Amino acid sequence: MPYYYKLGNIPHKRHTQFRKPDGSLYAEQLFSTEGFSNDYSLLYHCHPPTAIIKTEPSYDVSPKVAEEKMLRHRSFEGFNIKPASDYLQSRTPVLVNNDCHIVLAAPQSGMQDYFFKNADADEMIFVHEGEGVLRTMYGELPFAYGDYLVVPRGTIYQIQFKDPNNRLFIVESFSPIRFPKKYLSKYGQLLEHSPFCERDIRPPQNLPTFDKKGDYLIRTKKRGMMYNLHYGHHPFDIIGWDGYCYPFAFSIHDFEPITGRVHQPPPVHQTFEANNFVVCSFCPRLFDYHPNSIPAPYNHSNIDSDEVLYYVDGDFMSRKNVTRGMITLHPAGIPHGPHPGTVEKSIGAKETKELAVMVDTFHPLQLTQEALGIENANYTMSWAE
Repeated sequence: MPYYYKLGNIPHKRHTQFRKPDGSLYAEQLFSTEGFSNDYSLLYHCHPPTAIIKTEPSYDVSPKVAEEKMLRHRSFEGFNIKPASDYLQSRTPVLVNNDCHIVLAAPQSGMQDYFFKNADADEMIFVHEGEGVLRTMYGELPFAYGDYLVVPRGTIYQIQFKDPNNRLFIVESFSPIRFPKKYLSKYGQLLEHSPFCERDIRPPQNLPTFDKKGDYLIRTKKRGMMYNLHYGHHPFDIIGWDGYCYPFAFSIHDFEPITGRVHQPPPVHQTFEANNFVVCSFCPRLFDYHPNSIPAPYNHSNIDSDEVLYYVDGDFMSRKNVTRGMITLHPAGIPHGPHPGTVEKSIGAKETKELAVMVDTFHPLQLTQEALGIENANYTMSWAE
């Protein structure tokens, strides 16, 4: 995670007595997504975070795969995912493999009477439309259009929206989501050539402590099943915490594009990485400044990765008929590039206002039944002149 941070009250030394005003002990919890071998945080609860008072039968929420193997370009209308009143019900997986699930959501409301914990995956929630507050064990994260919310697996959270008009692009990662190694010093600081820095990272703020007993439902997802676990104490009973493992927000509008005299390759747009996939941000930027430069991207072969592009806003000079929320999938094994006529049209352009999120996976993606329901027919033939 980004850097050391602390919030609230913590003892002088870890793993030592830390007592409440009445003399009883706070309950210390070590939180890490990689056991005891990597980044972690220490949280201090008013009550032990272990008191389950009731469970309910689990139910299957695993994606329903419709196509496991294919070799053709695909396109999907993301905004055709219908809004749903409940946050979890609105989450719709569209592209999946063993490393990540790519999910669309259009929730009309957040979580009012339950909490959620993804026990399998880190979550990267990109806010395309809407604003609100992500409430977690670590405090509060206000968010708005263009924010990435990165939530470590196992984090208990509630998400609340300002109004019913919300669109989210979510990546569930079955390995920790990190900043790219190429941006980091050997001590973990973001280097000068990084397109963002620690000042751009927003950690949780305003840590309210809910020292309450009762019946608190935490919907917990594990290996494709949802478990309804009822706890006897409010999960946000934290008096303080510190460490390196916590949810944070980063705005795509704070990404500083790297440009050059000629067209730069996609890795200059990299924002996050995990095992077997990367996330990139395509942001408004000046075009190349060589006198004979071609701003449109050159044709390139997808040999080692499936390329997913989620279109957010702006005009895309290399694609025709692009809509907000559209997803394109260009699978490994066949080349792709700009649509006919767009290369010549791009020459002489000085800048682009495009905004998009790209996910490159190094293992093939599978299509879900929901993806087929929002597919644009004949996209694979759209390069024919």
